[in-house]
Amino acid sequence: MTEERENELYDLAELFKVFGDSTRIRILFALMGRDFSVNDLAAELQMTQSAVSHQLKILRQSKLVSARREGKSMIYFPADDHVRTIIEMGMEHIEE
Repeated sequence: MTEERENELYDLAELFKVFGDSTRIRILFALMGRDFSVNDLAAELQMTQSAVSHQLKILRQSKLVSARREGKSMIYFPADDHVRTIIEMGMEHIEE
């Protein structure tokens, strides 16, 4: 196996680690329904703003979530259709 392929597989494993946290999955699942500010997402998931912000930072670093500014708020949403596809395929797999 080439070093380039090894690096790609390492990156893939790191991506799946991000999906390995139930809090992050809850956030991604909520964002599939609509875009949220941190405060609204915290209220929706009954979590603290600090906990949601921490997880959103990880999701943004992993390029799974993006944000846009609306006034003083940042609004979060899935980064692209791949995120939705991964979640949907995971749900299909566990429902079989």
